[in-house]
Amino acid sequence: MKKILLSLALIATVGTMAAEEHLKSLNGNGLSNSVKPNEDFYLYVNETWMNDNPLTPEYSRYGQFNVLNDSSNNRVKRLVTGLGNTKPKKGSNAYLISTLYESGMDSIRRNKEGAIPILNDLSKIENATPAEMEDLFLWLHKNYGSPFVNAGPQEDLLNSAVYAMYIDGPGLGLGDRDYYLKNDKRNKEVREAYKKLIEKQMINAGFTKKDAQRIVKNVMKIETLIADSTWTREESRNIPAMYNPRSLAEVKVMYPNIPWDRFFIETMGIETPDQLIATTMNTIKQGDKLYGTLSDREKKDYYLWNYVSSAAPYLSDDFSNANFEFNKVMSGVQEQRPRWKKALGVTEGALGEAIGELYVAEYFPESSKIYMEGLVENLRNALGKHIMHLPWMSDDTKVEAMKKLNSITVKIGYPDKWKDYSRMDLDPSYSYWQNVHNARMWAQEEYLKKWGKPVDRTEWGMNPQTINAYYNPLNNEIVFPAGILQAPFYDPNASDAENYGGIGVVIGHELTHGFDDQGSQFDANGNMVNWWTPEDEKAFKDLTQGLVAQYSAIEVLPGLFANGQYTLGENIADQGGLRIARTAFLDAQKKKGVDVNSDAAKIDGLDPMQVFYMNFANLWANNIRDEEIRSLTVGDVHSLGKNRVNVSLKNITPFFEAFGISEGDPMYLPADQQIIIW
Repeated sequence: MKKILLSLALIATVGTMAAEEHLKSLNGNGLSNSVKPNEDFYLYVNETWMNDNPLTPEYSRYGQFNVLNDSSNNRVKRLVTGLGNTKPKKGSNAYLISTLYESGMDSIRRNKEGAIPILNDLSKIENATPAEMEDLFLWLHKNYGSPFVNAGPQEDLLNSAVYAMYIDGPGLGLGDRDYYLKNDKRNKEVREAYKKLIEKQMINAGFTKKDAQRIVKNVMKIETLIADSTWTREESRNIPAMYNPRSLAEVKVMYPNIPWDRFFIETMGIETPDQLIATTMNTIKQGDKLYGTLSDREKKDYYLWNYVSSAAPYLSDDFSNANFEFNKVMSGVQEQRPRWKKALGVTEGALGEAIGELYVAEYFPESSKIYMEGLVENLRNALGKHIMHLPWMSDDTKVEAMKKLNSITVKIGYPDKWKDYSRMDLDPSYSYWQNVHNARMWAQEEYLKKWGKPVDRTEWGMNPQTINAYYNPLNNEIVFPAGILQAPFYDPNASDAENYGGIGVVIGHELTHGFDDQGSQFDANGNMVNWWTPEDEKAFKDLTQGLVAQYSAIEVLPGLFANGQYTLGENIADQGGLRIARTAFLDAQKKKGVDVNSDAAKIDGLDPMQVFYMNFANLWANNIRDEEIRSLTVGDVHSLGKNRVNVSLKNITPFFEAFGISEGDPMYLPADQQIIIW
């Protein structure tokens, strides 16, 4: 989850019903011969796909999303490659795209330069005098990172039409606190690999082995202290606890070491706000304490590593190879991605909408957008039915829930207006790192321009070519980029059963995010307002804890269990998406006069409801390495693909009916143990 216009459109359908439909998105001949649907539905649908798509050294996991990402990457590569040969005008989208991409592809130049592009900045850090340390801190914040503290404008949680200024603590190089604080074999292994990475990269940057080892020691000391003050993954889902408004005077007393006035004036170019919203207060306090008590040498070593780790992916192969050795430990990947994929990823990250404009013109027909608009309204209506028939929710809360549902804005395909990148300073004469840095500075400037202005709700948080979708509670919106509107999610030639089991479930998933454990804390206007009666709120939380227990009982690897609390929002959305997509599909078929239980409705011998559930399972087909399972279980809010399928389906009685699943079967869950929320 990290965005919804009321429009009662006619229910669209995919073409017209032929006398006989055939599978398009789903391979009906690929169903397992060794696993039955009542034993393990995920394997029943996906075992053949998994056998036919073994992991290659480049991937730590490979699934249907990767297939689509590869397809999207190849499309974008065709659009980008050769743009420079057209002699585009300086500052044009074509010029900027080709300059950054070709800069990323020029490994000969990068290997010749080595660490040269960063030496002046490293010297500035290393040679700062005691009197210059505050200036150094501010310079780093303005240009290269967020050591010790972080700040920036974001929608005010209580009034999402305006921006508030938030302050937060620093991030962690390893991402999650457990890597620093837990002493089991896996976390020790990751820590040791991280230490080796720091030492290697600092040597690559020109430091002696002795100096590099000192930097390792100081970085680990500082990041471990920060980790000790950082929230757990479960605590990080408590949004109200992150909203702590404080006056500037209070902030200066609470966190006295940070030069707040200079911080805002010199790093952001704004007057110091009268009110700030502190998020993770303990981490801010720890960052402030460290900034005020560490020696200059310790601070410099921390700054040096923050800088080098940020620049390393855009320097020579020595830096890239060191990063890769660390990634092998983290994810189990055995081979680096091809250079073109890395260069393309960087270019999309910096110029995503410029590329998206090219992508939409070439690959996204208007018919797909029209179909999606009708489909979304069908899913919205289905969720409305479910809300109105919930046995655990009172009428008063249902009124508020329907108000929110009917206020959800829908964005499909691409934004109504495109970003203007013309002021981005890219040039073939610059080093790759300089071009990347300039692109980042452009993005930072655009971000800071938001301060003092109304929130622009037309903005998108994903690029059109992205294979994903999202719900944004602050805008109360769902967004479906053009990239995800491909098989197996959506195929204009596929049956309704496949499309509703694919993109229909995705739509339902995003709609349900508006009512998951976090989204449910925001009202129809995107404000953090409690619209629940106390009794309904308790009933909802009790149900969610049942879902937490189901997932937390799953042992994903020997001794490692899923985290049902951390993945709760996605698990609620998975289950809700499935249930309302089924209702929407049946409503659509009824409107078309199709009896889904008739022999005439069968698709290659399969009942439409079987196809619906099969294509849902098909979305999550993947192979994955144990290292990646561990990494995702620690750091991803989504459950593993197999659990997204099997656990969700165990809570849906109509699924049992579709495949003759009965008591005693591994896929069966008694009605009194099923968790039905939406």
